[in-house]
Amino acid sequence: MEDGYQNRTAFIKGAKDIAKEVKRQASKKVGRSADRVSDQYSKRSYNRFEEDDDDDYPTQVSQDGGYYRGDSQAANDDEGGHSDSTEGHDEDDEIYEGEYQGIPRAESGKGSLAGGPGSVTAGAQQFRDIGVSEAERRKDQEELAQQYETILQECGHGKFQWSLYFVLGLALMADGVEIFVVGFVLPSAEKDMCLSEPNKSMLGLIVYFGMMVGAFLWGALADRIGRRQSLLISLSINSVFSFFSSFVQGYSTFLFCRLLSGVGIGGSIPIVFSYYSEFLSQEKRGEHLSWLCMFWMIGGIYASAMAWAIIPHYGWSFQMGSAYQFHSWRVFVLVCAFPSVAAIASLSAMPESPRFYLENGKHDEGWMILKQVHDTNMRAKGHPEKVFSVTTIKTVKQMDELVDTGTDTPVLKRYRLKIMSLSQQIRNNIVACFSPEYKRTTFMLMAVWFTMSFSYYGLTVWFPDMIKYIQKQEYESRTKTFSKERVEHITFNFTLENQVHLEGHYFNDKFLNLKMKSMVFEDSVFEECYFEDITSTHTIFRNCTFIASLFYNTDLFKYRMVSCKLVNSTFLHNKEGCMLDFSDDFNNAYMIYFVNFLGTLAVLPGNIVSALLMDKIGRLRMLAGSSVISCVSCFFLMFGNSESGMIALLCLFGGISIASWNALDVITVELYPSDKRTTAFGFLNALCKLAAVLGISIFQSFVGITKAVPILFAAGALAAGSFLATKLPETRGLVLQ
Repeated sequence: MEDGYQNRTAFIKGAKDIAKEVKRQASKKVGRSADRVSDQYSKRSYNRFEEDDDDDYPTQVSQDGGYYRGDSQAANDDEGGHSDSTEGHDEDDEIYEGEYQGIPRAESGKGSLAGGPGSVTAGAQQFRDIGVSEAERRKDQEELAQQYETILQECGHGKFQWSLYFVLGLALMADGVEIFVVGFVLPSAEKDMCLSEPNKSMLGLIVYFGMMVGAFLWGALADRIGRRQSLLISLSINSVFSFFSSFVQGYSTFLFCRLLSGVGIGGSIPIVFSYYSEFLSQEKRGEHLSWLCMFWMIGGIYASAMAWAIIPHYGWSFQMGSAYQFHSWRVFVLVCAFPSVAAIASLSAMPESPRFYLENGKHDEGWMILKQVHDTNMRAKGHPEKVFSVTTIKTVKQMDELVDTGTDTPVLKRYRLKIMSLSQQIRNNIVACFSPEYKRTTFMLMAVWFTMSFSYYGLTVWFPDMIKYIQKQEYESRTKTFSKERVEHITFNFTLENQVHLEGHYFNDKFLNLKMKSMVFEDSVFEECYFEDITSTHTIFRNCTFIASLFYNTDLFKYRMVSCKLVNSTFLHNKEGCMLDFSDDFNNAYMIYFVNFLGTLAVLPGNIVSALLMDKIGRLRMLAGSSVISCVSCFFLMFGNSESGMIALLCLFGGISIASWNALDVITVELYPSDKRTTAFGFLNALCKLAAVLGISIFQSFVGITKAVPILFAAGALAAGSFLATKLPETRGLVLQ
């Protein structure tokens, strides 16, 4: 047996040496074109052995539940040997399934590998037409889809799927948290970092730009390097940069960290749904993918609750001088990274998708994982004696897309070639989504994803802004105005709030340990006044004159004075940077967190209904019906003129629209084949984030101006999306392509 293995190894090495010699001679005699042909031949010739071997050696089952190929002549065949990818062996030295796939027989290498231009031409004539190879691959995929569904039926639905459900749920939860983080920290971060209005807008949108890039990138990579590996890398990037963003002080650095954090988490949605769907049988897929969507809601609830519990407590902060400050909102950012870290730890114990392995010709790896699924479920159900009866699974014909760089190639060049090859494969996958077979489906889904995202994200961000605007209007209605007052020899040591002072004259007054909130001093004169320990927020001195006045340990200089005149006035020990307002009334902050908490919690009924009905009424009815009802609910926003009314309408809209999102996620997973699934899902999810950016930007511009335009935009987009959804094919009852 050992001699047989050595003979086989020597034969493999000899075949490779012959191929290299052919390549070298062809390069000298027929130029670069022959070089490419020889290179292809050196790779493609390995695939012929698999086809011949499958016919010559029928599959048998060993006593320990393994699988191998055997024949009476196997012991004497030069091709005998052990599989490096399958555990165990038998005493008769049979060959295990999946070993040395694609090694040519000895006789197949004679004659055609003799060298010279003629041999290259003979080798080139053996190449199959690309169209024929693609047709064979398509046939393999169809056979695999049917067989895979049967195997999943045998594996059952049980402990393994539920374990994976909670693991992937943590990854989806991390995505839900990421959406809310910046919105919750923005009120505090803008004061802590002295943000201008344009900078605040960029900070609010940067996470969507990052998620757009991440969805496209990781979705495409997951079809090439695997679902589990891509998800682990993307979550790791999210965790690392979320952690860094909680400590960095500068605005630009914080913005960069949140961008890369978004790039990381952007891969969670396309990968998670594709990954989980490949462990679900036909009758369970719609329901359990909908249950999985609940973790996005849990992420939103987690973010709202943590913001509510942490951000208003400025006592939790610490600082090292005036250069480094760590306020409570940074604690909140750090806590929001926990779901992503937990998902990484849990995912490390889960296997790769067996469907991915089978699509990439890795029979043994796919078989072992499916056996693990079967055995785990059977043991949990009290049937450990049940044996996994599957011995052979169809694998898909490979197109030899990877570049064999060889061991003599420099390391940098080798990695560069691999990256170029991987990029080309990703590009081919994206182009394939727009091939004649999938072009109509892709364009229809693009329209539905865009319209739903534009309306949903636009309205959900517009709601809190409208509530804040209503609160601001109510607050300003209580503003007190003082005109042409004269104040002399008075000491102010209490809080000044929500006042406007016009053309006042202040002589020899003292402002000590004072907090100013929403104060406006305009066209006023301060003569021989003393300001000490002043903290201000939303306070402005406009066109004022300061004569012989002293400012000690205040934050008024430079930041609060507009077109003011300073005559013999002095500033000592100014507070550097922008200061958080420790005396701020947190009722408004609590209200925003509470509104988002209720809005996220309101989707729970919609999640439950969609999960229970997804496989009963079908994906299209769920998608179109929910979109129509959401469209109608938009018009009720016209009647929301109070905080309670806006909150109720937010809950109504969220509870209805979630069913549309669940159906759209399920139907997107089921409309594309496994080798293009995450690529297509990632592309559509990236388009979704682009639509979110447009919707948020447009809707926010109408806050305080009119409610009619955003409502009409959202309703029109939902109506168009619901109509286009009816044109999509129904996927209920179909096997996973």
